[in-house]
Amino acid sequence: MLVETKDGSALHLKVKDAIIQLINDGEYKPEEQLPTEAEFCDKYGVSRTTVRTALQQLTMEGYIYRKRGSGTFVEANKVKQILTTTVEHFSKQITMQGKKPLIKVLQLDVIPADEYLSEQLKITEGEPVNMLERVRFVNEEPLQYEIAYLPWYKTPALNRKACEKSLYNLLDTQYGLKIYKTIESLELFTADEDSAEKLQIKIGNPCFALDTLAYLSDGTIIEYSKTIYRGDLAHFVIERNY
Repeated sequence: MLVETKDGSALHLKVKDAIIQLINDGEYKPEEQLPTEAEFCDKYGVSRTTVRTALQQLTMEGYIYRKRGSGTFVEANKVKQILTTTVEHFSKQITMQGKKPLIKVLQLDVIPADEYLSEQLKITEGEPVNMLERVRFVNEEPLQYEIAYLPWYKTPALNRKACEKSLYNLLDTQYGLKIYKTIESLELFTADEDSAEKLQIKIGNPCFALDTLAYLSDGTIIEYSKTIYRGDLAHFVIERNY
């Protein structure tokens, strides 16, 4: 049982951490229903407001989900992805959820921009472009397959090994190119032969496709990318500040 502090400050974090520990220890298994808020209140000796806040944070962090009229359940293998921020890079987001991230570079080549890429990157057709192909893994299971294109004149000698970490951090530290904003477009997608092979799923499986344009502060487009997310693993969170 937890002891309530005088002002209740940060007590919900202790409740949250205690529940995470039980999930990690296997006491609460994937898809298993959790105790009610009242039962958690009795278990930890805290108020319903404290429990509710803890459960809300666990939902945001991808540990649990709620079914209206049924209760609260342990999330299976869903991985939370925050779409509205580039501050929390992939590895940090995954690590915060108690999971193990890994990025593998499949290919890094310089190619001439075709008509489509020249339009996306606002460069002349035929100009050299870095083509970076990567797969992101969570707990050794593929989650995302991505192809990114970057103008070569802005990113010469892009290092393959360094691309196994945050690309945006690399652009900032190696080239002094700080991402100012991104514009992203998300749509449903069925896995084709190529993405199915990369993500180790069946052709036709449901996925999400995210197209991203990344801009510098002067309006230059520094990256165009397409990322395919496995539909059975991805869980998107959208944050809005008012």
